[in-house]
Amino acid sequence: MQALLELLSDPAAWAALATLVVMEVVLGVDNLIFISILTNKLPEQRRAAARRAGLGLAVVLRLGLLASVAQIFALTQPVLVVAHHPFSWRDLILIAGGLFLLWKATTEIHDRLAGDEEHVPSMAGVAGATFAGTVTQILLLDVVFSIDSIITAVGMTDDIPIMVVAVLIAVAAMLAAAGPLTRFVANNPTVLMLALGFLLLIGTALIADGMGVHLPKGYIYAAMAFSAFVETLNLLARRRRR
Repeated sequence: MQALLELLSDPAAWAALATLVVMEVVLGVDNLIFISILTNKLPEQRRAAARRAGLGLAVVLRLGLLASVAQIFALTQPVLVVAHHPFSWRDLILIAGGLFLLWKATTEIHDRLAGDEEHVPSMAGVAGATFAGTVTQILLLDVVFSIDSIITAVGMTDDIPIMVVAVLIAVAAMLAAAGPLTRFVANNPTVLMLALGFLLLIGTALIADGMGVHLPKGYIYAAMAFSAFVETLNLLARRRRR
């Protein structure tokens, strides 16, 4: 208890908390885009429940990973060498996550260009399987983002309580933003296509990172922000024409 009070009275701890919250929220944007695209394929009455279930399990996952920081750092040790290039478990997880994002975004883009409408059967058993599959995909991808963000967080502070609070605040912000973002993406097809393009970019960056080519995240997020700004101008122009 005394150590916790000393931590609360330390300005450096508050600065580290603010920095970690910002970092977790920014890294969570990738996950939030993916969640919005996935949950839009569910019946409307089940989307909120899928978001809550996916993000709730993500909190449990991240807190569990924080409790095993030593094991997380063990994932950065080389376990495989291909063409004189060492790969760690972290690298392999990032590559697998990037390939999954590329596959998911490509199939979604193909479906929309082909003009196929997503049909969700009304049978309870099939709908339940779709719900479970959506939550599972959210959780699997969160494994990729969680490992990367926690390794970054541990490099910024050694205080586990600060990291726990930052994760809880970031997930709460994602939960609050997920509903409006999902509705906005569903109501604007061009925004959905832009979001799928973001997933292609993020997937490519994950694969490059896993292969040892570290792309500065600032460049990636700057490109995404610029694209979002241009699309906002297009939305305002279309609304004005109407």
